[in-house]
Amino acid sequence: MKDNQIILGVDPGTLVMGYGLISVNKSKVTLVEMGVLQLSKHKDHAERLQLIFQKMETLIKFHQPTAVAIEAPFFGKNVQSMLKLGRAQGVAIAAAMNNGLHAAEYAPRKVKQSITGRGNATKEQVLNMLQHILKIEGDVRFMDATDAVAVALCHHYQGRTAALKADTQPKTKAKKANSWESFIAMNPDRIK
Repeated sequence: MKDNQIILGVDPGTLVMGYGLISVNKSKVTLVEMGVLQLSKHKDHAERLQLIFQKMETLIKFHQPTAVAIEAPFFGKNVQSMLKLGRAQGVAIAAAMNNGLHAAEYAPRKVKQSITGRGNATKEQVLNMLQHILKIEGDVRFMDATDAVAVALCHHYQGRTAALKADTQPKTKAKKANSWESFIAMNPDRIK
């Protein structure tokens, strides 16, 4: 794992795309930027996809991230919405790959688990934890932006967890990964 990283997190959507960038310097994590791309005023779906690609290109060229993390779509009842969401995610992945970056995918439950310790946490609980960890202040109007920051932070934690496991665990005996003790051991900076 590199000492200095910038991770771009993306919460893809066809009406609103959230994005968030964090900087990781050794174990210190700071918020670089977060925001949303409003797409609802554009009626043509292809135009929305083009705008997603262009925004990703702009963010990547300006911030030079070392990693991209995207929230994977969850199963929903509306098939048409799922198809459109999948296209938006695909365009974001294509933009990352076009710039030589691999896009890691994380399920919403995995993101919530990584940030709060609970896979069924609410968006508000995730936001509260992000405010505590990253010292985000003020009115956060768009949950899509904070969701994207959470995806970026999840990617950081997953990379750190993998590195810790490789360094500390014997190859033949794995520790139980879902206990509070292992969560605290892998996330000492989240305990105050």
